[in-house]
Amino acid sequence: MLIRHAEPVRIGPGEGDGPADPALTERGRDQAERLAAWLEPEGIDHVVASPLLRARETAAPLVARFDRAPEIDGVLTEYDARADHYIPVEELRETKDDRWTAMVEGRWEEFGGEEPSAFRARVVPRIDAIAAAHAGERVAVVCHGGVINIYLADVLGIDRLLWFDPAYTSVSRVMVSRNGTRSLTTLNETAHLQGVRT
Repeated sequence: MLIRHAEPVRIGPGEGDGPADPALTERGRDQAERLAAWLEPEGIDHVVASPLLRARETAAPLVARFDRAPEIDGVLTEYDARADHYIPVEELRETKDDRWTAMVEGRWEEFGGEEPSAFRARVVPRIDAIAAAHAGERVAVVCHGGVINIYLADVLGIDRLLWFDPAYTSVSRVMVSRNGTRSLTTLNETAHLQGVRT
């Protein structure tokens, strides 16, 4: 399960020291709790999270509910993890910010991001390795929209970098066979944000 982090606090350019690493908003914390409650009937065997605070805080309710020690994996950081700001993608898109255009066009270096081919080369083998190391298990990988986009594009054979908009705490599921064949089974699940299973 590839899970995008919950809603984080906005950090504008120059508002913090060093790379922006926002915590979750109150709404984001609620999203993370709803996610854990939603997944409880299924069970989770292993939790992997990006080291960025928004991913770790999103993973925390899963870790608590399923009593799993989290694996923190620095390879799963977002392509713009070194940027001095965090502005939600939704805001960039709505305001037609130049960073939105650069993001979609793959000019990530212009706003402190990683070069796209290097990002793909970092992320795709790592997620494949996580799947291989946990054969027969249900693994929750809590990470970022760019990580999810680039991995699922590889699974589907899509050249576009950012081809869909994962919602906060959305779940996208990939089944991986023991021989490495990958199949996307669901994309961008958000039912837990409307209600919690009873």
